Amino acid sequence: MDKLFLGIDIGSYESKGVIVNQRGKVIAFESIGHHLSFPKPGYVEHDAEGVWWNDTKCISQKLLSKACVDPKDIKAVGISSIAPCVLPIDHDGKPLRPGILYGIDNRATSQIKFLERKFGEKQIFEICGQKLSAQSAGPKILWVRDNEPDIWNKTWKILTGSGYLVYKLTGNCVLDRYTASAYSPLLDIQSLSWSNEFEEFIPVRLLPNLFWTTDIAGYIHTKASKETGIPEGTPVVVGSADAAVESLSAGLSDVGDMMLMYGSSTFLIQKTEKLVLSLDYTGAVFLQDGHFVLAGGVSTAGSLTRWFRDEFGYKELQIEKEEGINAFTNLSLLAEKAPKGANGVMVLPFFSGHVNNPNANGVIYGLNLTHTRSDVYRAILESIGYLIRDNFEKMILLGGNPSKVFAVGGGIKNRLWLQIVSDISGITQYIPDCTYGASYGDAFTAAIGIGEYESISEIGKWVKVKEIITPDKNSRKFYDDKYLDFKHLFSKLFSNP
Repeated sequence: MDKLFLGIDIGSYESKGVIVNQRGKVIAFESIGHHLSFPKPGYVEHDAEGVWWNDTKCISQKLLSKACVDPKDIKAVGISSIAPCVLPIDHDGKPLRPGILYGIDNRATSQIKFLERKFGEKQIFEICGQKLSAQSAGPKILWVRDNEPDIWNKTWKILTGSGYLVYKLTGNCVLDRYTASAYSPLLDIQSLSWSNEFEEFIPVRLLPNLFWTTDIAGYIHTKASKETGIPEGTPVVVGSADAAVESLSAGLSDVGDMMLMYGSSTFLIQKTEKLVLSLDYTGAVFLQDGHFVLAGGVSTAGSLTRWFRDEFGYKELQIEKEEGINAFTNLSLLAEKAPKGANGVMVLPFFSGHVNNPNANGVIYGLNLTHTRSDVYRAILESIGYLIRDNFEKMILLGGNPSKVFAVGGGIKNRLWLQIVSDISGITQYIPDCTYGASYGDAFTAAIGIGEYESISEIGKWVKVKEIITPDKNSRKFYDDKYLDFKHLFSKLFSNP
């Protein structure tokens, strides 16, 4: 009889779930769309109950119904979510406000400046191994304290997305060490424990207990079983950030392997031999002890293409409504009508700020009356390619030259975008046969949790490559000049990316 594992991932705009057997075969898949909330410019949130928990309940129930299996055959559950998020809960486990999301939310600029003045950038880096940015959860926790004192006084614990779901399933407050590294400056990167340096402002008692992703966090309790259909007593692993687990589902197994995730943001994670610390990137322990990664990314990517679709893709949305053809499919065809370089249009895609410069804004530059939607949409795709190349070059300087780049995420459906990125960056991209994203990696972490596998390095037993995207040399020569123009434009308007 097959052993089955259930994985659920909560993304920015969509949640996914799978039931997988011990050989990696998907028995059932389910997805549910949802929306981001933008209460103010620079503020991005999710309703923890209405989105995170409701999606988890619905997906679990639908998976069990669709799979036509005995729920008792589910041997373990794995969870991931967008991260790092900040969700204060009270002593009854009730969310006190919507969850504050990751780097696309840049509300905590003044809190970053306060921490840097109080402790010094050098000391902060020595403690947590990172420079504070919009991706850092610590300043956002401080923002709650500074701006919402009533909520702060009621706060019992502060959880991220996956941590809240594990709490709802098991009653335990936990956080994996990989995600904890993004709770900068609160994690001591050397001891991998919460630092006491910031106790005056953010008490350690408010933070969850730290474990590895594949550790057992607890077991499904009676109430959660009734709401999800997952049998009481089923083990639940600690879980992690969606990007980290998605990199696992992409096939990262060896040192040098890199994941390039085309999601609402674009994220790069590369396995490294040892911990690499940098002011510009996140060097962190990974999902298990003895594994390390270097991570970076672009705050606005798929969310920018979605913005263009919603605001200017009226024709494509109408076709989707009438004929069922996905609007992004036709937008890709629209972009193909524009030549390389988008007839001189250039986009700075910082519509939610730059991760190291929250004051940066989105720019569409070089427009004249001859330009069309095709030019603008292609320029958006190219702008992400320029930023990805910039990240590659900086990571290489840190010794992170990728040996194999696995491309994953919803954006890989747009083959034009993949080709643009390869042409601009000069990289070959490997597309895995797994299209289920982080939820598939969640299932694998659940399998490790109960001893079905020993190491995340064994993911190659589940994931294979189905397609390879290679760069066009002639296009690379063309884009070299455009890349320099992109960097020059950014430096003139803001500062070097």
